[in-house]
Order: sequence, then C-alpha cells, then structure tokens
Amino acid sequence: MGRADGRCRSETRWLCDRSLIRKIHEENKLSDSFELEVEQITYGPKHHFFGYIGQSQTIPWNQSGRYIVALRNGFQDHMPGPGEAADVILIDTENEYSIQIVDQSQGWNPQQGTMFYWNPESPEMQFFFNDRDPETQKVFTVLFDISRGKRIREYRYEDTSFGNSGVAQNGGYFLGLNYARMARLRLVTGYLGAADWTEGVVHPEDDGIFKVDVNTGQKELIVSFAQLGDALRDYHPGVESKEMFINHTLWNRDDDRIYFYARGNFGGRGDRLNVPFTVNSDGSDLTIQKVFIGGHPEWLEGHEILGHNADDLVVYDTDEQKIVRTLGDQSVFPEPGGDNAFSPDGKWVINGSGPKRGTVYVMYRMADGAWARTERYDQGAWISGDLRSDPAPCWNRTSDQVLFPSISRDGTRQLFVITRR
Repeated sequence: MGRADGRCRSETRWLCDRSLIRKIHEENKLSDSFELEVEQITYGPKHHFFGYIGQSQTIPWNQSGRYIVALRNGFQDHMPGPGEAADVILIDTENEYSIQIVDQSQGWNPQQGTMFYWNPESPEMQFFFNDRDPETQKVFTVLFDISRGKRIREYRYEDTSFGNSGVAQNGGYFLGLNYARMARLRLVTGYLGAADWTEGVVHPEDDGIFKVDVNTGQKELIVSFAQLGDALRDYHPGVESKEMFINHTLWNRDDDRIYFYARGNFGGRGDRLNVPFTVNSDGSDLTIQKVFIGGHPEWLEGHEILGHNADDLVVYDTDEQKIVRTLGDQSVFPEPGGDNAFSPDGKWVINGSGPKRGTVYVMYRMADGAWARTERYDQGAWISGDLRSDPAPCWNRTSDQVLFPSISRDGTRQLFVITRR
C-alpha cells in the first residue's frame, strides 16, 4: 500500500496540510501496544465515499491493495433520482491517491452507496456495483473488470428488478433486494424512482431475498415476504396489514447462514416492525432471532454475531439465541451502538459510534483486549433522515488499515484511512 509523504492531492490543486495526518496513541496500558494514524485521501469540490458498512468483509481495496473503489458525486442535499448518476472511481494508492473514472451508476444512495464488493473469485480485477436502466428504471447488478476496462456482465431479469445486497464471503453468489420497495417504505435505504413490481402488495410471494449464481446468472428466491408474514403472525400482531422491507442481508464467513432484518412501518404511526432473522443460505431453517442485536451487527466466526445490546458490545450466538460474552466495557466502548467490522484475519474489531458529537473509532485486539481510539470525526447534518450518511469503517485485506467517510473542512464528504502502527 502507498503511504502519504506529507503531500495532499486533489484533482484540481495541491493542498498541503500536515495536520491532516494525525497520530492518536493507545489509551490502554497493555503490553505490545499500538497507535493509530489517520489520513485524509480525497478532497473536494466533489464528494467521495465508498458507501456500505464494512461487515461481512465488505472491503474497498482490491487484492493487491493498490486500488480503492469508490463513488464520486456533486451533491448531498437530495436523494438521487432517475438520471442522477454518480461516478464509479478507482483511487490509486501507489500514485498519491490519484483518481480514475471507470464507469457511472444510477443505482445508489448516500447511505449505502452502490453496494460495492470486489468479486471474491477475482478480487484483483473485478467488482460488483448496482445500476438501473434509464428507460425502464429496473435495477440490476454489474460485474466490472478493470483489466478490460468494461462491464463483463449485467444481471438483469424480465420479471423482477433487484440489486446486489451482499456477496458471499467466499464467492460464487450474491443476494438481491428490491431497492424500489425499500425506497417506497424507507427512502434512505433505496433507489428513488426505481421500478417496483410489488407496489400495493402487502406480503408478495415473488419478492424477498434473492440468491444469484455469479457464474450462471441463475436466480432463486430463498425467502419471500409471504413467508416472513407467516413467521411473524403470532410474534407481531397486526403484521398482516404491514408492508415489509428487508435490510442488511449479511453472509457469515462460512457462507452457510444469512442474518437480516424484516422491517415495516418505519415512516408511519403505530408499532414499528424491526425483527432480526437468520436463514440458511439454501433457504432452509428460517428463524426469528428473539434477542435484538442493535447497531449494525457483524458476523464473527461460525454462527456468532457482534453487535449492540443495552450498553454493551456483545457477542450473540444465533444457534443458542443468547448473548455469550461482552467485548471490552464502557471505558473502551462508551457508545457501543453503531458500525462494527471484524478484520479479515480475525484478530481485530473496529467500532465506529457517536455520530451526533462526531464519530469515534475504537480498534480492539481480540486476543488481549488492547485498544486504541481516534479523535472525533464530524458527519455534519447527515446523521438522520433520508440523507443519512453512515460513517462506516471498512477494513483492508491485510487487517492494518480502515477506510471511513467524514465531512472535511470544506463541508464535502471525503474518505479517510486509519493505519495501525
């Protein structure tokens, strides 16, 4: 990976400010301590961001670490609608973070970006992102190859309109969601103006979580909204009249289980529906998880989830449906809600929380509880509502750097990198 030498580059000018590279020393006294260094790597006037949360090994870097894939756009004051494309860019870490535009996407939003994932079967050269047809407004997923400089596959279907919502960690499959339904029921999560074949249907039998074979393009509906309605009937009275949407479809590291939330009534009056489920990746054993794990949970090893419960950062066993241990305490994670990411090598957790006063990132070593914390990073006004922008941390492949977004000094949304030393 490239490292800054004190110079800060934008596309239109040189910005020299050594205060943009900051060291934050460890705040614990354990042996073999470490420190964190933070560097801003993109600059205005346009906004730059990766998008989604770094759970389930959602890694912005390609295999060698040379390129970071990201979005670039010129506004953050409204939801993008039809015709409002964002640039798909590669940031060259070996060339002073120079930027190359490789494509554009009309399937994106400020919170989740365009669901970038490098293809685990070709992580040096290929990545996925979402798009939509400018004529039909149908959403689809793109597989792009940087060595060929073009799209090598588009996953389009005549009878449905959905985009990638999570790539299997070991490759071969991705999950798909109806981003038009999501926009209709909770705008921040979806694509405004996209085609929705389920409008007016409370619990459709032909929509839910799709699983797509990356190599053949064959799709399968592994969980339907009708199934979810049946499962929730006794658990959540009144579900028959609630239109649901699905969010956060997370593959575990073995690719045999998926964790997700069934949600409804997020914008209306009455009881909000927000229920965690698990399902095996073949669609079997759909299970309500009766202990609610908040924030943005993350898979650890096996069937254990990391997330927020009460005032703690906890590990939850989805088989036993119980909390099995706690990570740190409130002196380490004073605000444990928010975004969590488990490092690819399985040795570290990064937690980002507290956006109202500025997001703090805590890096925690699993082996001995050693930790270090950054200063606060501003998210501006974009911490709630339809234009919410989550400051999610995302690991690199060697588990020693983390990418995150923040509002920079000029008011634009930019990318920063934490490096562990």
